[in-house]
Amino acid sequence: MPATALEQKYEAASAEIATLRAQLQAARQQLEWFKRQLFGRRSEKWLEFDPAIQQSLLAVLGEERPAAAPEPDAEETAKVQPRRKRREGAVNETGLRFDESVPVRVIEVAPAPEVAAGEIIDYKRTFRLARRRASFEVLEYRCPVVKPRGGETLTSTPAPANLFEGSLADVSFVAGLLVDKFCFHLPLYRQHQRLLQAGIQLSRATLTTLVGRAAALLAPIHLAQLEHVLESRVLAMDETPIKAGRKAKGKLRECYFWPLYGQADEISFTFAPTRGKRHIEQVLGQHFEEGGTAHRRLRRLVLVKSQRTLS
Repeated sequence: MPATALEQKYEAASAEIATLRAQLQAARQQLEWFKRQLFGRRSEKWLEFDPAIQQSLLAVLGEERPAAAPEPDAEETAKVQPRRKRREGAVNETGLRFDESVPVRVIEVAPAPEVAAGEIIDYKRTFRLARRRASFEVLEYRCPVVKPRGGETLTSTPAPANLFEGSLADVSFVAGLLVDKFCFHLPLYRQHQRLLQAGIQLSRATLTTLVGRAAALLAPIHLAQLEHVLESRVLAMDETPIKAGRKAKGKLRECYFWPLYGQADEISFTFAPTRGKRHIEQVLGQHFEEGGTAHRRLRRLVLVKSQRTLS
């Protein structure tokens, strides 16, 4: 065989060997990748295909991987990027949501020195949520004292009527006292601390007295709501223990709230010093007469409840 033919055959065999080696290397890479998917750690980053492996798999299937699109320029991206969708209920671009009742204090920011000589054409608004400490104020009523001409008797204009006669608390203070205590669960001793920090000297006994007198004013509302709850076809009642009243030195007496829940999602709280059935029958007996069907049904519920509480 001529030397030229041998050389051609050798070159062809070398090329084929090189091709087989490349295919073997690609197959080994694919095998290692599949081993990692089956037996390696599970993570999202392993779910991404290696570009080389993906290209070889597509080549086996007779498909060509589409060329990757060139990355867009940063300036072009900024131009075509859609505007961020405003959050529901937001009133500004920062997404801070508040209604018209919230006061807004506008702070004017001076322009930078290098652009101070230019003309202001618009303002870029930035919103930040701030907080002010709870504030109190003292109302001073200046009632004029008048001396009539040619007379010696002095007359003065009386101050406007207050919620409680002779009290030092305005109706706004009493309302805030009740809201903080019963709606936001802020005890009176903490409210007393806040008053002291604000520079107001007031005893805790005064706060307790104001709460008691205000509760007496709200009694008609409680009775009206209780009557409406008792008109429900379905009632739920249970006891909640509380500490009220002094039992001995350093000990408080255990009493009970009896909340009554009606079908109109109303809750009326009644109070009793014990867990006995007498309180339940007394509350329900105020509305239902003896002998009625509804009363007999509720009486059975009362007896079942009382047997459980007394056992």
